[in-house]
Amino acid sequence: MKSIKELYRIGTGPSSSHTMGPRKAAEIFLSNHRHASGYEVILYGSLAATGKGHMTDAAIIDVLSQSDLPVKIIWKPDVFLPYHPNGMTFRSLNAAGLPSDEWTVYSVGGGAIEGEGLAHEGGAEIYGKNTMSEIMDYCDRSGRSYWEYVEQCEGKDINNFLDEVWATMKAAVEKGLATDGRLPGPLNLRRKARAYYMRAEGYRDNLRSRGLVFSYALAVSEENASGGTIVTAPTCGSCGVVPAVLYHLWKSRNFSDMEIRHALATAALIGNVVKHNASISGADVGCQGEVGVACAMAAGAACQLFGGSPAQIEYAAEMGLEHHLGMTCDPVCGLVQIPCIERNAYAAARALDANIYSSFSDGRHRVSFDKLIQVMKETGHDLPSLYKETGAGGLAKDYKIDNV
Repeated sequence: MKSIKELYRIGTGPSSSHTMGPRKAAEIFLSNHRHASGYEVILYGSLAATGKGHMTDAAIIDVLSQSDLPVKIIWKPDVFLPYHPNGMTFRSLNAAGLPSDEWTVYSVGGGAIEGEGLAHEGGAEIYGKNTMSEIMDYCDRSGRSYWEYVEQCEGKDINNFLDEVWATMKAAVEKGLATDGRLPGPLNLRRKARAYYMRAEGYRDNLRSRGLVFSYALAVSEENASGGTIVTAPTCGSCGVVPAVLYHLWKSRNFSDMEIRHALATAALIGNVVKHNASISGADVGCQGEVGVACAMAAGAACQLFGGSPAQIEYAAEMGLEHHLGMTCDPVCGLVQIPCIERNAYAAARALDANIYSSFSDGRHRVSFDKLIQVMKETGHDLPSLYKETGAGGLAKDYKIDNV
């Protein structure tokens, strides 16, 4: 597995696969074709189907137009390239307007891109163990925690990076709580985080706790939908889950920043295992690979904070993902708003429940996290494409702006 720096990416929303990945690809293509007379970009499959709602074209044009040359976007939502549903072809044009070079690349989720010439993109494989079972067995034998395995593989400098991740997550929560108004896009949704926070403060104990978790998840997700700065955990569309859980526990239980850092490392290890062995792309496996994986990460992080054993942490993560199996990716109008924002809030609450459930157990259970990852991958590939970020099925089907 590669570094967790490839999982936690600090950037702007609303979509890691549809905005961050294409922007990165455009930057690479521009750096290699600065002497072109113009550019043409073909977007395929899911990338084209919901690209306008995710501002894919805006991200690409923003980069390529820096050269003051014309940029043409071609949309082909019905054409799916074999490697991944989020394919795109960049073309440089000569003075006659004809292609002089082209490059096909894929946005595979979480802001990562893959394509020709990118074999070493993202750095080397630094983890010697690639499954949760291998890692758990190592931790049991060595007496180490998951976060210690991360530090062992990444080096102590990873702690500085995790501090930056945590600072960004906290800032996203707090900015989201302090902001009112309308989210961008034709749905005209109003922000809810501040209202939920204020109402939650009026309740006691359990209801107050749950309401605050909702408000924190809404805050980060609304920041993402507004193009604010967030951390992919593991994606933009699921970026509210891990921060909500950790922020809530940090505020309510007075965990130290060091303890939060350890929880972030544990969460990243869980997400990395899924990314390496399956997918975190909604266009590839549906929302189970985004919100489902985020729930697993948050559940494992919470269990780490409360002193869970490696087996209990693995069990919490397994439950977090298992109960999102089959979840479709069907964004209304191609926006990361409905149902994405509410799903983040519910998944944060589910993560806390998974932690509590696993803490009552000894960590032993029948279905391993590794087995579940394979089931998630198979389930996602069995889903028809209209349920995987194309905006053609599920909640998004036949939805008209006039319905607002």
